[in-house]
Amino acid sequence: MSPVDELVKPLLATAWLGHAWRHLLTCASTNDEAAAWARAGAPHGAVVVADAQERGRGRLGRRWHSPAGESLYFSVVLRPALEPARVPPVTLAAGVAVAETLESHGAAPSLKWPNDVLAGGKKIAGILAEMASVKDRVEHLVVGIGVNLNALEFPVELAAIATSLRRERGGRPVERAAFAAALCARLEHWYQRFVDGGAPVVAAGWRRRAAFLGARVRVTAGRDALTGVAEALDDEGALLLRLDDGRLERVIAGELGPPAPAS
Repeated sequence: MSPVDELVKPLLATAWLGHAWRHLLTCASTNDEAAAWARAGAPHGAVVVADAQERGRGRLGRRWHSPAGESLYFSVVLRPALEPARVPPVTLAAGVAVAETLESHGAAPSLKWPNDVLAGGKKIAGILAEMASVKDRVEHLVVGIGVNLNALEFPVELAAIATSLRRERGGRPVERAAFAAALCARLEHWYQRFVDGGAPVVAAGWRRRAAFLGARVRVTAGRDALTGVAEALDDEGALLLRLDDGRLERVIAGELGPPAPAS
């Protein structure tokens, strides 16, 4: 472990993000490592990366495929001076940052609400934000980002729904350190835009790469499910869903997918 991984340091062009850096050969989860470091006093912008994760996870506790040396498993500690209720759009900001980084490396990404990045209709990256707060104060926010960089094959259960940057650019391998440094720059940029301009600025950036807007979808949250047309993303990052009866439902959290087939 080093203050900044020696491969990334010469490439890093940020004011504060990534200047404290831990590079692990393996860990259970970079989000767990970053949260532990945050509780121990990690500064705003501290980053944890790992070559492999044993229990990497995505949203709703799903396992994140994390083979050694193949992709980017990255978590950053943020300490926003915001009320907890105002923090969720950071996930959208991270999505825009990931999409821009993928774009600069030869992919054509789109964003799936609320936290997935797609390429060619398949998942190429995911974001998991986990917050620790006390009453109206955020103690820390950990934003975990997993990006499929060099994978050419996926487990059978993922083969039809996942892709990698290497696949999307015709088999050319990706330099992980260069991608990580570029991601730090875009993440710092979009986080700062969020802090300075609020959720509407982030929502506008997100809409430009939105997937599924205008499509008929199913949104699930726990045991509840709604079906309708994903009409828009509002300025606070909520999905506006036009239900079959014509009502417009504002959905602040949920899982987006295709509608269930008619029986």
